Amino acid sequence: MSTAQKDQRPVLVAGGGIGGLAAALALVREGYRVKVIEQAAQISEIGAGIQLSPNAFAACDALGVGANLRAKAVYTEEMVMFDAMDGERVASISLGENFRQRFGNPYAVIHRADIHSALLEGVQAATSDIEFLTSTRIVQVQQHADGVSLVDAKGGRHDGQAVIACDGVRSAVRQQYVGDSIRVSGHVVFRAVIDTQDFPEALRRTAPCIWVGPNCHLVHYPLKDGDKYNLAVTFHSDKSEEWGVMDGDAAEVQRYFASTCEQLQAILRIPKEWKRWATADRDPIESWVFGRAALLGDAAHPMVQYLAQGACTACEDAVTLGRAVRHESGDWRRALALYERSRVARTARVVLSAREMGRIYHAKGVERLVRNDMWKGREQARFYDALEWLYGWTADKCLALD
Repeated sequence: MSTAQKDQRPVLVAGGGIGGLAAALALVREGYRVKVIEQAAQISEIGAGIQLSPNAFAACDALGVGANLRAKAVYTEEMVMFDAMDGERVASISLGENFRQRFGNPYAVIHRADIHSALLEGVQAATSDIEFLTSTRIVQVQQHADGVSLVDAKGGRHDGQAVIACDGVRSAVRQQYVGDSIRVSGHVVFRAVIDTQDFPEALRRTAPCIWVGPNCHLVHYPLKDGDKYNLAVTFHSDKSEEWGVMDGDAAEVQRYFASTCEQLQAILRIPKEWKRWATADRDPIESWVFGRAALLGDAAHPMVQYLAQGACTACEDAVTLGRAVRHESGDWRRALALYERSRVARTARVVLSAREMGRIYHAKGVERLVRNDMWKGREQARFYDALEWLYGWTADKCLALD
């Protein structure tokens, strides 16, 4: 950790999710006091499983929580794609030794709560000089000559030397400075966690498996200790959607997947309860920094789920922020400009690529045949080459210094 900064006011972090905790950890490791302000009643994560690609491990190693994360993760042997209509195996990417040598880290799956707890434990181990304020909703940023204040919904003021907005897709900070609209995708995700004993034995792979079909797909993979499977199904809704989460109805899932193969139908009959997410993203923007306020994670680049990069890129953001602050010796204007310059193009590429991958997964008619033909039989080295831009990220090269 670097020498503590002369300005002893905290850096304000709006949001206590994965991005917020990663940002807090990056800053306390650089010697800053941090105040995390969260609108929920406790610092915790909701949701089920997520996938961790090598760039996520690289980021968490740089944050000092890589070992903790590795202890909580399930390591996967391959990624497999099946055609949802006929059950045929389309393609697979080996995640073994050659993959790890190429990208310097493994590919794994983990529960969202486990990555969140690894980051929280990292923050608590790094410093006792951090404040968590819950049940507090931020509504406004006020900038001053040498600092910034956050105003909450009850009129409270929170003063600091800078603010990092990690307040999610509906970011109040982004709304204040950018004012753009959420793009509701029309794609709906149903999620469930099921006992392994209830999952078809023939499909119990230590691998993220995706079944791709016309305007729909399903993903499944095991969670820690192998006693549960994470299940996520996505479809193009035929009604107007609003971004958010609610309880899901199994009949709705079965209606959208009615034309898929029996293997897939058997999986969909297992869950007793579903959670339903209407997904959304935003169009990429060039500016994330507004005086002493900066966006991070979903506040900066909310994305649809098709590349499994939301949590991964938020951790990259946090590492880059910490390195930028260190490089500029605490000069916030220069540090935040460097952070923005280092992240905007990469994350915009992820946002746009995720949209395109969703289109490819959900291809129908002759496009489905083209997709299957394009990937079937492809050599592993060609898959790795295509993934280099995404999985090859490292903390040592994260700053755009040229």
